Amino acid sequence: MIDNLKQIFKFLDNAYNAQGIVCVLEEVFPLNAIYIYDQTTDSLRDFSKSWMFIKSKELTEIFENFGSEKYVASKTKSYYALYNNEKIIGMLEFSEKLHSKLLEFLELCGFCISLKIQNIILTERMQKNIDFHDSMKNIAKIIETQYETNYIIPIIGEMIDKFVSDHLVYIFINNELVWPTSCKDEKIFELIKCLNNKSEYILTPDKKIGLFPMISENKLLGCIVTKSTDNILSEKEIEYLEQLSNQSATTLNRANVYAEILKHATLDALTGFYNRRQLEERIKQEVSSAKRQHRNLCAIMTDIDYFKKVNDTYGHAAGDLVLKTVSREIKNQLRDYDIAGRYGGEEFVILLPFTKIQEAQMVAERLRNAVESKRIELADKQYINVTISLGVCEYKGEDNFTENADKALYKAKETGRNRVVVYESNM
Repeated sequence: MIDNLKQIFKFLDNAYNAQGIVCVLEEVFPLNAIYIYDQTTDSLRDFSKSWMFIKSKELTEIFENFGSEKYVASKTKSYYALYNNEKIIGMLEFSEKLHSKLLEFLELCGFCISLKIQNIILTERMQKNIDFHDSMKNIAKIIETQYETNYIIPIIGEMIDKFVSDHLVYIFINNELVWPTSCKDEKIFELIKCLNNKSEYILTPDKKIGLFPMISENKLLGCIVTKSTDNILSEKEIEYLEQLSNQSATTLNRANVYAEILKHATLDALTGFYNRRQLEERIKQEVSSAKRQHRNLCAIMTDIDYFKKVNDTYGHAAGDLVLKTVSREIKNQLRDYDIAGRYGGEEFVILLPFTKIQEAQMVAERLRNAVESKRIELADKQYINVTISLGVCEYKGEDNFTENADKALYKAKETGRNRVVVYESNM
């Protein structure tokens, strides 16, 4: 038995998480599960599945009735109490009644098991605190290089989701849901209407929905909402969310200020699209998001056919008018979150987030038709029509994937212009 004790102590020492402890004990005992008492919710949790609350009245009664007897057995299952000093912290559930030797062995190693479980719980809490402070720093750093809220908000949402993983997380800006894409709980929309620039966080009576306003410089920018059908928000989670919402408010406020200041420096004056420099930054951002979130992303590269001939025939003022008209037609065909930039001269790049290649091809055909059918009025009641050629490609892990759209564009021009070509690997 001493050798067996040494072995189990050694294995427990090498177990670094809940699953590891369960695996060790399953080798020795007919273990079903480990239940740990959660003070915040006054209920039992499955130790190896920390998000799972145990709602069984029978298990709760067994746990509450442990006294001087550490071991309770029924016809089909048995339970052994885990203590921290004289305070019960949980219990082991076995699939059968333990015979005397196993029970004696359990009496000898029970303290070690209990201590290891407590250490794992403390370690996880410490790691969560470390992760929280890292996230606070990361949110603060976002604004140093980014000012697009469409880019910032998903990152903030993902960070917050880490700390309330058993809750749904929503981010609202100006009372509108911006992350994720849908929320079907009308109660949340009603609660948001109660917020103002003096509001503190709001919890529903059952503590399953929390609203944490984002207020900066006495302005209500929006709020972070958490919702659960089962779990309540703990005091620690509320503390996390308060600090995260405050930091997020600061970040978003700076983003709004920076966006206004940089707006004129980042847009092409003639077309209103992003200029070349800012377009390249947006490409990097969208590629990074697509890579991180494993989502679809497509690019369209297009230019105006025979644009030099327009300048040579009608003058540069006419050329500028053509550029303005074509860019306006392109913009009218795109979604709010699509990104268009003037790459140079008469060449444009369009990024289509959340878009598959077949959909991107349809968008490109729609753009081509819109430009082809547009009559452009020049001076002296002259009218001209122009066409565009387009190359389309899909992001498949390449950082420079827009070069593939350029190759497809070259193919479109080479094969007759006024057409859409989808990139293929043999181009």
